[in-house]
Amino acid sequence: MIMVGMRESAVFHDEDVAANSFEAHSQSLYLPREPYLQSDLSSDRDDDEDEGTATVELAAIMTTTSTPVTPGPASPPLEQPKPTDFVPPTRPSSTPFPNAQQGQTDIRCLTCQPDCFGSDDCMVTNPVSTPAVAEQNPILTLAQLPAEIHECILDHIFGYRVSTTSPSSLNIPSVNARSWSTALRHSRRKELSNLALVCSLWRDLIQQRLYRHIKLKATVHCSNDVMAFFVRHPHLRTYVKHVEIWFPVFQPKFHVTVPGDTSLALPTVSPEGIASATYALPTDNSTLEEVFYLVSMQFPEARVLTLEGGERKKAPRVKFSFSGPTSVTRDLPEISSIRTLIVKGQWNIIRQPKDWEVISRALPNLEEWHGTYAKPKSKSYLSMASTLECLDPKITSLNLCLECDYRREMTCPPYYLKVCEQLHWCEKLAKAASSLEHLSYTGRVCHGFFDMLAKYSNSRTTRLKTIDLTVKNCCRQNAQWNESGSGITDMHFITAFEQLVLGGIRALERLKSVELLRIRYVDLDSPVPPLNPYFMIRDGWCSGVWSDEIVAEINRVRPDIRFEEMVDSFGEVGYNKEGRLVINPDFPKSRVLSLKLANYAMLSGGIAIM
Repeated sequence: MIMVGMRESAVFHDEDVAANSFEAHSQSLYLPREPYLQSDLSSDRDDDEDEGTATVELAAIMTTTSTPVTPGPASPPLEQPKPTDFVPPTRPSSTPFPNAQQGQTDIRCLTCQPDCFGSDDCMVTNPVSTPAVAEQNPILTLAQLPAEIHECILDHIFGYRVSTTSPSSLNIPSVNARSWSTALRHSRRKELSNLALVCSLWRDLIQQRLYRHIKLKATVHCSNDVMAFFVRHPHLRTYVKHVEIWFPVFQPKFHVTVPGDTSLALPTVSPEGIASATYALPTDNSTLEEVFYLVSMQFPEARVLTLEGGERKKAPRVKFSFSGPTSVTRDLPEISSIRTLIVKGQWNIIRQPKDWEVISRALPNLEEWHGTYAKPKSKSYLSMASTLECLDPKITSLNLCLECDYRREMTCPPYYLKVCEQLHWCEKLAKAASSLEHLSYTGRVCHGFFDMLAKYSNSRTTRLKTIDLTVKNCCRQNAQWNESGSGITDMHFITAFEQLVLGGIRALERLKSVELLRIRYVDLDSPVPPLNPYFMIRDGWCSGVWSDEIVAEINRVRPDIRFEEMVDSFGEVGYNKEGRLVINPDFPKSRVLSLKLANYAMLSGGIAIM
């Protein structure tokens, strides 16, 4: 600190003033040292006296006892001898300045020239080297950090960003923890959005996360607002990767308060609810042609497109375009960047093969198709069966959910009996799956699906890698009404599930490229959810239901596959006072790796859980 202070005040214009100032400062530096020099000179004369005094005082301390009640006499303070030389401690290597900065006794003027050294006017006798501060590395600011560091920081705050172009990101959404519905959506809280104000680099990175997944309302008014917004902010257009568009199925209709006033008035709100509002079919919905035009013009980097048709009783069908006098359906605007199409409430958008053909032509680079139906209907199976017959070869991944009610049923519902009277759904699904790479299906299926899949597939040219089936029920031919239900207490269903698993194992003999096979039954009302039957082959390991026939078939088809665990029982089994079976499972929380099919016979008479 002395050196820095002298550098700032070392420029003088008057030599006399400089000399007087330097002498005064030198005296102020050496004045505090006089007491220390005197004490050092007197320490040699008093060494003998200090040693004798210290010996007597130490003996008094050792012999004097004291208690909290009667404290002993206080010992006189001892004068510690002062060392002549002080060695500073070694600075730890973890400190930002590992080399100790020794104070300088020589002071020089920054304006001195090399020829002034050695003269009487020079303030120092030896020049000093470059200050240590200049040798240190420059301090980096936040904006100078590598881009990878910024990405890691924001991924920790907003969540990991899923790639929209990598095929390994979400090949099997039902197996992956995340799906396209939430994979690209990040938090939009005000506290996180304000982080865009930290610096210009963070502004771009955060805006990329905020606009990766946007959800729009398919009305003419909202479409115009979206168009105007992105025209004012064109730099945000390339950030959008997932466009989700939903078509309203309701529109509030209010009573006209003033004659001749056709505008929508606010409803009257009472404690019982909205009194003056009724709902009718929407009149301001956009057509599919307008939606495709909006996406193609404003979002050139979009990779995922979601169309939500909505669900209600007698829901209106989404119009493809405003038909002219000849009622000829025009082609939709082409969107070449879309790779994944997600259709929710598909019955309101795709009802016949012609609808799919129009959409498919507008998406020339489509690779993945997700179709979900809100309610199970016979029309869903029939329309989808005819649509699968004209499935494009460009589709490599298909995800169908025809029934999303994960609960057991007592008997086969009448609407599926209508389907069975007209066609065999499993055959239509197998024919379409033979040209795919990934198949994920939720609905009704039986062993006939794998039999037909093996028939339509060529072991040399097949591309199928993953098969994921979520079984609602197993379709059975010529079954009585009380033999067509599902659940872990229905042995007819357990037998049909075993035949489904055996059919899947036999199909692997021709499906050489299949790396994952999962067949599962989900019952949200199951008394013992871990006992819901499933079967999975993944990474050379097998888990789930097993029997002697299943084990023998696996050893024949894939001898390199082994069961992770094979247990003969479900746990402690007993009977209560009412004669019902009581199970204390061995796996209350852990994942079940082994389920022997023969043990399900004990559950057919009812079950109680301890």
